Amino acid sequence: MKIQRLLSALFLIAACALSTGANAQSNLIKSASGAAVVSTEQVRAELLAWAPEGVEAGKPVWLGLQLAHQPEWHTYWKNSGDSGLPTELAWQLPAGITAGDVAWPTPKKIAIGALANYGYEGTVLLPVPLTVPPGFDAPNLDIKLTATWLVCRLECIPQEGAFTLSLPARSSSAAHGQAFQAAFAATPKPLPTGNSQLEVSGSTLKVSLAGLPDALQGKTLAVYPETSGVIAPAGDWQQAWQGALWTAQLPLSSQRTESPAQMPLVVAFNDVAYRIEAPVKGDWPAVAAPAVVSPALQAALQANAAANALPKSAPSVGLLAALLGALLGGMILNLMPCVFPVLAIKVVGFVHVKNQATRLSHGLLYSAGVVLSFLALGGLLLALRAAGEQLGWGFQLQSPVVVAGLAALFTLIGLNLAGLFEFGNFLPGRVANLEAKNPGANAFLTGVLATAIASPCTAPFMGAALGFAVGLPAVQALAVFGAIGVGMALPYLAASALPGVARALPRPGAWMVTFKQLMAFPMFATVVWLVWVLGQQSGIDGAGALLGLLVLMALAAWALGLRHARPRTRTLLATVSIALLAVGLWAIGPNITHEKATPTAAESALWQDWAPGRVEQLTAQGQSVFVDFTAAWCVTCQYNKNTTLTHASVLADMAARNVALLRADWTRRDPAVTAALAQLGRNGVPVYVFYKAGRAPVVLSEILSVDDVRAELAKL
Repeated sequence: MKIQRLLSALFLIAACALSTGANAQSNLIKSASGAAVVSTEQVRAELLAWAPEGVEAGKPVWLGLQLAHQPEWHTYWKNSGDSGLPTELAWQLPAGITAGDVAWPTPKKIAIGALANYGYEGTVLLPVPLTVPPGFDAPNLDIKLTATWLVCRLECIPQEGAFTLSLPARSSSAAHGQAFQAAFAATPKPLPTGNSQLEVSGSTLKVSLAGLPDALQGKTLAVYPETSGVIAPAGDWQQAWQGALWTAQLPLSSQRTESPAQMPLVVAFNDVAYRIEAPVKGDWPAVAAPAVVSPALQAALQANAAANALPKSAPSVGLLAALLGALLGGMILNLMPCVFPVLAIKVVGFVHVKNQATRLSHGLLYSAGVVLSFLALGGLLLALRAAGEQLGWGFQLQSPVVVAGLAALFTLIGLNLAGLFEFGNFLPGRVANLEAKNPGANAFLTGVLATAIASPCTAPFMGAALGFAVGLPAVQALAVFGAIGVGMALPYLAASALPGVARALPRPGAWMVTFKQLMAFPMFATVVWLVWVLGQQSGIDGAGALLGLLVLMALAAWALGLRHARPRTRTLLATVSIALLAVGLWAIGPNITHEKATPTAAESALWQDWAPGRVEQLTAQGQSVFVDFTAAWCVTCQYNKNTTLTHASVLADMAARNVALLRADWTRRDPAVTAALAQLGRNGVPVYVFYKAGRAPVVLSEILSVDDVRAELAKL
């Protein structure tokens, strides 16, 4: 049928979209090469310099990274507190020139729920002194900086920037002098130790500071320990003045890993701050074992990794299990709603093929298209991951360009099925006659298209197989991807090989026209889904732009396919419609790739946004956690979300057991979510996990049921 010619003519659209999507995945926040400024939606970072007397030995030369935060966002001090990470600066300087330590301005305490962090809001400059050796005679001082910082609100986003700057060595660079002077004023002033001392007493650190300026005496001071992990930042503490002596009792951290003999502290009142390094007396309690995450969660993660690891003594057993899971998962993919529209195309064409040998050859070619497409997607995924990209299954639909391209493709398929136009009326003769010359190509391309639509879905058994595959050698990994393709193609291949299937089909007739037009509606339903997915990625403006462009594209397809109009009229209408489409692409097309101004938040007050470290924080407080790893383009995710995860009994059980609900959104590429999935042995969504302190994470099935979730909740 002519619908199949569409696949031959327009497959290039999907192929180009997939190719573009691979390049569009680089969503890491970095600066362009040679820039002195990096701007993100959360912070503007700029490399500044201050050398008022030029770059010479013995003269003041300062560099600094200035971070201007958006409201409610913050970065961290050298001791970040209960969570977070300090900003790190890595310099590349000419030989002989050295960079000193950051002269950290005084931070502020930032409360995050039951935790407390030390950091900066608003605008802060982190100054660093340079030491210039005698005899430096270069005309310019060329500077390169790689900076990494963690910017947080309720969620946290790791960011980095590469900066370059060239300072004239023989002239003054004093444009940012005011910013540096303000940073110097905000830096704590050194205070002699004198009679000050610290004393460990049980689970408390007693502080006695002498010699504080008269202006601070009698004031309520803030205290910031420079040594991380010693004091509990959010703990209750007391302070008092005994004449000119300031005393405080600070609670020790239950996860303390340090027992310093000398301990630097910063005390502050408003904009005035002093730094003192005093000796510590007394015996420190036993320290906790160092851990990046809480000990209970670390043990749970190790147990989960061991459970999913490939046994060294029997490597073939794990691979065979993965191949079997991939085969079953591929078969189940045919039951997923995202595959139905393409299978409808095959049903339309299947009834026309009565010759058994032809039907079998078409089944084989369709299967080849499916399997080779899965191998190609798997190979691309493995290659990009080997190059350092943090990608997972369904990565192509994390690109708005790919989503828009597929929406355009399925709109054209639907319009053709509905009878708005026939491609044979305006395609070149060679393309229009392709089906007659080689009808098997249509079957092969249908398999390719089926894979493109099925790839965002993760069926039962597929999740573990995919997560296992990405850690295998390339040949074994590709075998797993190929097994998914074989499983997906197997039902259609079996149907094409069994004569009984052909005998059960009705004979061609007038009903075929009605059935063909009916099949247009699954295509349009797919377009609705794709537009909704784009709206999650690019906002209402992106979705509106795509709808407008689809209307203009439909107008152009109608004009090009006019059969009864005069040639001059057809040419005029086609020219105008194509021009309108081109203007639309130029005017509103960029809205499609524009990222939403704010990250997608959890849909209701019951759900919180997942962020790195959030699970550890909650489980450390004794709370159980349920995490929904999801994406807007994942049909299975949306089905589970709107059935099981909104079921009244499930929500009631969650509330009764005080389970925190976190949603990790993978609609756009997020390396942190990718890394979290990899820790669980998964490489795609949906993934549903229960966390509880002291036990391994429990990963549920990809297809959730109310009974399964409630049964797992009963075990908490």
